[in-house]
Amino acid sequence: MNKVHNFSAGPAVLPQSAIDASIAALQNFASTGLSLIEISHRSKEYTEVVAEATQLVKDILQLGDDYAVAFLQGGASLQFDMIPMNWLGEGETAAYVNTGVWAGRAIKEAKLFGNVNVLASSEDKNFNYIPKNYAIPADVKYYHCTSNNTIYGTEMFDFPDTNGVPLVCDMSSDIFSRPFDANKFDMIYAGAQKNMGPAGTTLVIVKKSFLEKRAKRIIPTMLDYKIHLENESMYNTPSVFAIFVCMHTLRWVKQIGLEAMEKRNKAKADLLYAEIDRNSLFVGTTAIEDRSRMNVNFVLKNKEYEEEFLKFCKAKNLSGLKGHRSVGGLRASLYNALEIESVQALVDAMQEFEKMKA
Repeated sequence: MNKVHNFSAGPAVLPQSAIDASIAALQNFASTGLSLIEISHRSKEYTEVVAEATQLVKDILQLGDDYAVAFLQGGASLQFDMIPMNWLGEGETAAYVNTGVWAGRAIKEAKLFGNVNVLASSEDKNFNYIPKNYAIPADVKYYHCTSNNTIYGTEMFDFPDTNGVPLVCDMSSDIFSRPFDANKFDMIYAGAQKNMGPAGTTLVIVKKSFLEKRAKRIIPTMLDYKIHLENESMYNTPSVFAIFVCMHTLRWVKQIGLEAMEKRNKAKADLLYAEIDRNSLFVGTTAIEDRSRMNVNFVLKNKEYEEEFLKFCKAKNLSGLKGHRSVGGLRASLYNALEIESVQALVDAMQEFEKMKA
């Protein structure tokens, strides 16, 4: 089968080692004679998977015992509700920065539980930049940001000094893509299906001291972080298959290391952005200093060429390049597991298309 270059924004490309391990486990998991998707989640063989995946997260991010890790369900979108439900009491205020659709949805849900102070927004320019130079009030319950914006193609490469205000971040689309000081954060969450595994599970990392600052309200059991973290992802049946694939992806990430991963990702992004800037047919849509390495957004200067170019790419086995339905244009997602050869194939196609239209 001819190689298909997968630029999908999610569910997204995975390392081949994780796919191969999954195929084998679907047939015979851990020599049990049972498929991974029919094994008991309470079996010794499977609880070892969850334990290893949890420890790999801590190892890669250099987190100590003052942090708890869990794999939950409901996607990052459920976290938009769980975070304010657990920490934002009635009459209390949380600070948010609005950098796109997902940040906007988080803000909308937080308003159901308390007050929301939107410190800054890039909506004035269709979210094509990351707001900067805003102050974080000292009296807010927490500060929430979205590190990478998949729809608009912007990324936060630096995080503000919160001066003691708990720092909460949605890292769904750039988790494990580069080194950063995870110990600065009180909570990190990330849907797996963009840079860590298949759809079906969400990584949640919480500083234990932050758990003690929860809002004084009755929290339904299944929405209580304390319950899930104390039960180490096992309060209810977890997403068995998704966590298994995450474990193998995390093994791959640890083997490469975050420093080397950043070099890989920067090389891919630099290659594609250089062609966008050079090519007479294409133009980037985001502020240069805030260009995401994970999601490269661009358009054809002549919009009439868009469908033709997408068909041209499909014929060359370049998949997943259509922009999000809310913004249109083109989007190439360059997640960790995408190889630079795939980016080169896209660049070659852009150059060939330019010659066709010259």
